[in-house]
Amino acid sequence: MTDIEIANSITPKPIIEIAKSLGVADTDLELYGKYKAKICNYELNPKGKLILVTAINPTSAGEGKTTVSVGLADGLKEINKKVCLALREASLGPVFGVKGGATGGGYSQIIPMEDINLHFTGDFHAITSANNLLCSFIDNHIYQGNELNINPNKIVFNRCLDLNDRALRQIEVAIGEKNGVTRKDKFNITASSEIMSILCLSLNLEDLKNRLGNILVAYDNNNKPIFAKDLKVNDAMAILLKDAIKPNLVQTLAGTPAIVHGGPFANIAHGCNSIIATKLALTYADYVVTEAGFGADLGAEKFLDTKCRVANIKPNAVCIVATVRALKLHGGAEKGLLNNEDLITLKKGIPNLIKHIENIKNVYNLPVMVAINKFTTDTEEEIALVKQEVEKLGVKAETCDVWAKGGKGAVALAKQVVELCEEDNSKFSYCYDECDTIKNKIFNIATKIYGASGVNYLDKALEDIKDIEKLKLDKLPIIVAKTQYSLSDNAKLLGRPENFEITIKELQLRGGAKFIVAIAGSMLLMPGLPRTPAGAKMTIDNSGKIEGLF
Repeated sequence: MTDIEIANSITPKPIIEIAKSLGVADTDLELYGKYKAKICNYELNPKGKLILVTAINPTSAGEGKTTVSVGLADGLKEINKKVCLALREASLGPVFGVKGGATGGGYSQIIPMEDINLHFTGDFHAITSANNLLCSFIDNHIYQGNELNINPNKIVFNRCLDLNDRALRQIEVAIGEKNGVTRKDKFNITASSEIMSILCLSLNLEDLKNRLGNILVAYDNNNKPIFAKDLKVNDAMAILLKDAIKPNLVQTLAGTPAIVHGGPFANIAHGCNSIIATKLALTYADYVVTEAGFGADLGAEKFLDTKCRVANIKPNAVCIVATVRALKLHGGAEKGLLNNEDLITLKKGIPNLIKHIENIKNVYNLPVMVAINKFTTDTEEEIALVKQEVEKLGVKAETCDVWAKGGKGAVALAKQVVELCEEDNSKFSYCYDECDTIKNKIFNIATKIYGASGVNYLDKALEDIKDIEKLKLDKLPIIVAKTQYSLSDNAKLLGRPENFEITIKELQLRGGAKFIVAIAGSMLLMPGLPRTPAGAKMTIDNSGKIEGLF
């Protein structure tokens, strides 16, 4: 059976029942049909144990991080723990681009999967609209006389769209008479927009409105910064986001509650679901499973160095997902030969996993274990080799088979994670001091987390650092935008590369989100579609039945 056939074969429980099992009254819900709702009335009092699921650097073989996250939550339910998932929402870009759906797979899915993967409760549309409302205010202000003296060549806030569209990376706007001042602009994907990050990092509606007002939008002709609040648009943006800030409640196939809210990418944004969702899950459940995007060098680093600072939280345990197949690719195996046992190539790829373990254990001082997401082609000898190498670091590795068995395939993993949480006596530390210089913060991330020998800055990046320092906003967390496929900024350097430098080509201030984006290598904030997009393989019949969403 396919993922969508499995999802359609199981009848979900009414969302009111799921809410009740979590301790949320039906009067605190805003229903979006029978199986999804927004939680609209709550107090945040986090007291549960937090489990962060991360992974090795992703490969074309797939790691199944979301599938393991869902399976682990269901596994905790199997051993009678009160548990809640806290996950990100799906972006339409990957859904119709390369990855397909983003709700897990097999018997470890969140549902209703079609709704979640498509328009869900409209949060992404609200974020896109709020973003582009600000853009329209900027251009209208210039057209109407430009009282703020905005320099059209120094507008730093861009439009966005929740689709992969490389044609929008560079555009011209206001072409033609009476349409305004013609200028260059570009679109970013919604998941990389500052509005997305602001929604996910805001603590409440008031905090959201203040952050929206502090978005840096442009500089005037005297190089003075112009913020969204100068255009008096932040209240209007907050109105568009007043429902989007409320977290969404759905469920797994096994009926485990899942709060799914916000969806920034980890390679070009901060890669974590909303603080509100995580804290709300921790308020209601004894154990909360959350994930951070892509590998631990991206999502987990940003979760720990940025989200944990803002939210004043820390994980009680970290679970790194790996597959034998992906590790063989990191060791240089050909994709067509992954089904064959290959202990030599596997051993060459395991250092990628080892580096991520060392980062969590030695840089952040957190309890860590490995989840080996089992495939039918894995041999006992290959799994034994991974466990053997991991255990040399004093770290446990446990196999799980959650695609085929759901929570029952993660019972052993769940027990190990609970044990890790109960033993947690860690002294959590960050990778860098927030009050350090921009260059030192980037150096710490590059050398400690990526294993780089140093950092190289292009002239544009050096100019950007000076501009941010002039605004006295340099004491903010750093979000590095780089390839997800490698520890380096070169997607082709797999495994555990050595003797490389990270190249920073530019920096962008996110004044509302309160972090600085450092763009490394050839990263772009608007992805493109592949030669054969996932959307080209999808069909819908006259009854509305969708095929190929996974």
